[in-house]
Amino acid sequence: MAMHACGEDGGAEHMHGLPPVIYARICPNGEPVPDAILKCEPHLVERICGEVLEAPRTVTWDDIAGLEHAKAVVQEVAVWPLKAPHLFKGARSVPGGLLLFGPPGTGKTLLGRAIASQAGATFFSISASSLGSKWIGEGEKLVRALFAVAGALSPSVVFVDEIDSLLTARGDGGEHESSRRLKTELLVQMEGVTGGQGNDDSGPRVLLVGATNRPQELDEAARRRLAKQVYIPLPCAAARRQIVVHMLGGSGSASQSVSNTLSNADLDKLCAHTDGYSGSDMKHLVQEAARAPLRELRAANVDLSEIKADGVRPITLQDFRRAAKQVRPSVTAADIAAHEEWNKKHGAQAGGKIGTEGGDESDGEW
Repeated sequence: MAMHACGEDGGAEHMHGLPPVIYARICPNGEPVPDAILKCEPHLVERICGEVLEAPRTVTWDDIAGLEHAKAVVQEVAVWPLKAPHLFKGARSVPGGLLLFGPPGTGKTLLGRAIASQAGATFFSISASSLGSKWIGEGEKLVRALFAVAGALSPSVVFVDEIDSLLTARGDGGEHESSRRLKTELLVQMEGVTGGQGNDDSGPRVLLVGATNRPQELDEAARRRLAKQVYIPLPCAAARRQIVVHMLGGSGSASQSVSNTLSNADLDKLCAHTDGYSGSDMKHLVQEAARAPLRELRAANVDLSEIKADGVRPITLQDFRRAAKQVRPSVTAADIAAHEEWNKKHGAQAGGKIGTEGGDESDGEW
């Protein structure tokens, strides 16, 4: 990547209008500012670093309940190439764009963070509001600044939540001009990222991950750039059980764990009665049930500030029964059917067992 030479004095001129904290993040060793950054307005670079760039956090695959097929796919097309780009060239090259689609609350954002964490990559999280501006033309400049900063801090993962809201299918011309220009610029930048992967490992490594609950509304050009499309379904019974155990255990922290009397039979019953719940629904269900003992204390006029954590009664299955009347499944059967139909047409399906000659026996035409 071309660089612009810095001044000898290392002063403000050396940072080319960037605030010191932003310059230190982009050029931690005092190296020259990349040319792509110089072409962007400093206040836009500052906005990207302040609002879109997320602080590093550790997210492991074990933090994501279930989704074994999805985790296997994203490791192959996202994590491995970011960590070992020299192996993914030529015929082994992978698409630079990944689409995660499925019902809301199933862990798409968490998967994006896990990719960045496991690949040691910088994570950028954007939405339609992140790129909004009251000034005409500033949205496109923000998009350019985003990809310029992502390239400077590569390896990077640019996660676009609800990407369909930014890249809806182009229709009959009723779209606002500013939205059309923003969409065009985003598609151009996506082409630069997703179209140049796999040729060499000397340039910036940027992976674009889009997430959507409505893949059918996505523009065809955007879907073509997000070549790998992975269905993120509702959690199965085993995954729902893992979510409950994980949350009650306080993510491994004794100070955050919540005592309970749930037996294996209770957990089985709980998972059987939460079919159709998303991961987000299960989280809210556990939280609702966990607050039940506190409600009883308040009903008895007990001052909660005087109660220690170990003085609260354990959670029971009955608490979950009551909580289930408050927290209902947020995804309808029609939503699930629509996503499964889309997955049959466009999704990355699970193949045969690795290392076998026959592969998937259902593929009779092969």
